[in-house]
Amino acid sequence: MIKAIIVEDQELLRKSLKIVLESMSDIRIIGMASNGEEAIQLCEEENPDVVLMDIQMPVMDGVKATAEIKQRMPHIKVIILTTFQDITHVLNALHAGAEGYILKAVDPQFLVNGIKLVYHGGTLIPQELAKEVFQSIQNGSNKGADHTDPMKNPYELSQQELKVLKYLAQGLSNKAISERMFLSLGTVKNYISSIYSKLEVKNRSSAIMKAIEERIIKEK
Repeated sequence: MIKAIIVEDQELLRKSLKIVLESMSDIRIIGMASNGEEAIQLCEEENPDVVLMDIQMPVMDGVKATAEIKQRMPHIKVIILTTFQDITHVLNALHAGAEGYILKAVDPQFLVNGIKLVYHGGTLIPQELAKEVFQSIQNGSNKGADHTDPMKNPYELSQQELKVLKYLAQGLSNKAISERMFLSLGTVKNYISSIYSKLEVKNRSSAIMKAIEERIIKEK
């Protein structure tokens, strides 16, 4: 059973999500919060597996709360609940360590599948939002840039590491990557550790964002 908490300032949405998730899956909602400060306290008290985190909330927003939770309790997975209008905030949340993001108006079954994916080590980047995020990154990196070709691999990642990094950006779990590349799970984990070390990051989402920003990988 996956233990989760919902962080959302709209009470109706909090209660609706709880009812939907518990009625159609083995996900158990062990707590709910209306702002970032409550979320941090709840995580310390209940130690959930996954946090569904809204971004724009009173007292403390979801980006600051995510950063604090990942710093204090890095084992807790955070999924950002967002709208298309929140794209710039989503980028900040991913840099803070969130494992993925999902639209609030998504199909319930997709949300359930997304929570399970993140719980098992995957990264949740839905196709409908990925293009918006990648475009936002590209627009930012193109400002003031010259016309010279950017370095494609400044961190000296091996070809295998580049493949693993691309699969991470597609949201694949370690197990799925191992099956696709015909490698043992231990070998994949070693590649991921090496990628983190070379990119000087601590988690998947940070690795993915850095790789996209510096054009090591491109939009899939």
